[in-house]
Amino acid sequence: MTEKALAVDAWESLFRAQVSVLRRLTAEFPSAEISFTEYDVLFNLSKAPDRRLRIRDLIPHLLLSQPSVSRLIDRLAARGYVDKLPDERDARGTVVALRPEGFELFRRIAVVHAESIAQRVGTRLSADELAQLTALCDKLRD
Repeated sequence: MTEKALAVDAWESLFRAQVSVLRRLTAEFPSAEISFTEYDVLFNLSKAPDRRLRIRDLIPHLLLSQPSVSRLIDRLAARGYVDKLPDERDARGTVVALRPEGFELFRRIAVVHAESIAQRVGTRLSADELAQLTALCDKLRD
């Protein structure tokens, strides 16, 4: 098998595994308060310095277009989970800040969601395999 064919096979396997696991995690998502995608925004903000990011820095972490992210942020802001603030370094930009209410919601859901992830991923791979998977995925992202 050629290197090109090996790369395509590896990609197909990775992509299919991601789709399968993501579908299961979405179906098992433990909240009616926010969607899986809204949770992803709260997750990314919770990991950011001061729990805030410029919208343009948030977009690469999500599987949504810029207009979709903007609408999603507006919905989260209307429900009091985030604040939209002017970017002090660039007047054209907007910063999204995670409010304490949004962080508390994220933490409450994250505890249950982590159990689902552990079941779907952690029970199928050994600790060494999980570490290897993490390293390989990080290498692909760099």
